[in-house]
This record gives sequence, structure tokens and C-alpha cells, in this order.
Amino acid sequence: MNLHRKGRAALVLALVAVVGMAFRVSWNALRDIAGAVGADDTAAMLYPFVVDGLMALALIATLVLADRDRTFALRVLGAYTVASLVLNYVHGLVPELHGRTVDWGRLADWDPANWALVLLATSLPVGSIYFGSDLVAKVLHHRPAPIPTASANAEKSTEKERKRSTADLPVSTPAPITPNAVALPRPVAVGFLKSTLPAKPYPSIAPTPVAPVGRRSVAAESTRPRRATGRVPAVAKSTRPKRTPDQLLAEAREATADWPDAKVTAEGIRRAVRTSPVNARALRDTLRAERAGTAA
Repeated sequence: MNLHRKGRAALVLALVAVVGMAFRVSWNALRDIAGAVGADDTAAMLYPFVVDGLMALALIATLVLADRDRTFALRVLGAYTVASLVLNYVHGLVPELHGRTVDWGRLADWDPANWALVLLATSLPVGSIYFGSDLVAKVLHHRPAPIPTASANAEKSTEKERKRSTADLPVSTPAPITPNAVALPRPVAVGFLKSTLPAKPYPSIAPTPVAPVGRRSVAAESTRPRRATGRVPAVAKSTRPKRTPDQLLAEAREATADWPDAKVTAEGIRRAVRTSPVNARALRDTLRAERAGTAA
């Protein structure tokens, strides 16, 4: 018995060690993914605990719950395992994620794939809140089946013995009739005849007339056009003059003059010159082309 317990304890410790090392490997990829979709340093550091932590919670719930609740916990565990695998795979395919030089919100070159990956990465924390709360509630309200005690087993065995003893009893036979016994009269068959009395007529139930539903007049919807709510006041409009592409390019050249090539990204240019992501990508391509021509 002691050897069996020691073996189980060693197996559990080995499992914990393997899970801890696997979490450390996955933590690096999930942290970089979180930083690429807009999370700050603290949020990116806590992001792996949100994903892999819920996987550990779902695994513990499968050991406690039963029937449908256990199936639900297994589905949550499988879904988050697949999501973590996809994000780790994307981290391995995009080298820019390792040095955090990728553009903000760009996990893939193809736009539909990028939208799907960003949606997956940003929805995992919300899913952890929902599924984690549901699993904890199911575990707290779970009532395990009672274990049969020795007294219940003794009552079952006693009941079986009683059934067996009743089945072993001999079949009783009627005693023979002696000549001095009083003979009982023979039973007389009585025919069951139908009554010839006329049945009483039942009163007919006439259907109650239903009053017809009258038509109601409904007011017609007005066809007049809706009045305009008014123009935007001049105070609310932006007073900053619109810059031309040449002005934006000049500002970007001045801001990135002392930047290394790895730092010249669309996100950095967007923050430096305060422009839209589309203009920032165009400026990034132009500056990189100019630097490549100068180096050549």
C-alpha cells in the first residue's frame, strides 16, 4: 500500500513539473501575441495565465464533475487547448513577434486571417471569465453520490436470503375428501343478460354561439419626412489643418532621421506624426525604400 501511494505521488509531481515547463514555453508566445493586439506590459504578462490557467481549471473540474457537467468541462478544456495551439503556431510563423517589431494589430498578411486571429486573441479573456465562473459554480453545486455503507449491504444480503428461503418452500396440496365429509352444492352458472330497460336520453348540449370579433380601426403611420436634428456646431469640428502627403512625408523623415531600420514601423510612424494607420503604412514603405536606395 505504501509503495502504491508513493508511486501515485511521484506520478502527480512529474505531471506538475511537465505542466509547469509547458506553461513556461507557451507563456512566451502568448505574451508576445497579447502585446501585438494592443495589451500593455502588465496585461501581456498576465495574458498566459488567463488562457492556460482556465485549461488547468477545466482539467480539475473534469475530475470532480460527472455526466453533462463533465462533458461541458471537457469541451472547454479542448476549445482553449486548440486556441492556445493556434496562437503558439502563429507565434512560430511570424518572426517579428519575437522582437516585438510587428505592426499593431497585424498577425497575418491576409486580412481575413488577421481579423480571425485578432478576434480569437481578444475573445479568450472574456471567455475565461464566462466559462471559469460557470465551472466554479458547477463544482460548488455538485453533490457526489452517497457511498453505500456496511449496514446497507447487510440489509440487501438479508433480503436476498429471505427471497431464496421463500422460493425453497414446498408447494402445498389440498387434502383428500373423505366419505364422511359434507358435500358442497354444485355451483350454478348464471347467465349475464343485457338489461331491456330503455336507456335515459342524455340532454343535448348545444354549442354556445360566439360573438364575431369586430374590426378595429388602426391609425395609419405618418408619411411625413422626419425633421433634421441640426448641423454639427463649428466648435465641435477639428481646427487642425489637413496635411498633404508631402507634408506628412517631410514630418516622417524628420521624426525618423535617427531611427534604426528595425524601429521604422507603421505603428511608430503613426504615433510620431499622429496620422491614420493607412497613411502610416504608406510612409513606412516610402521611408524603407529611400533607405534601401541610399544604402545601395
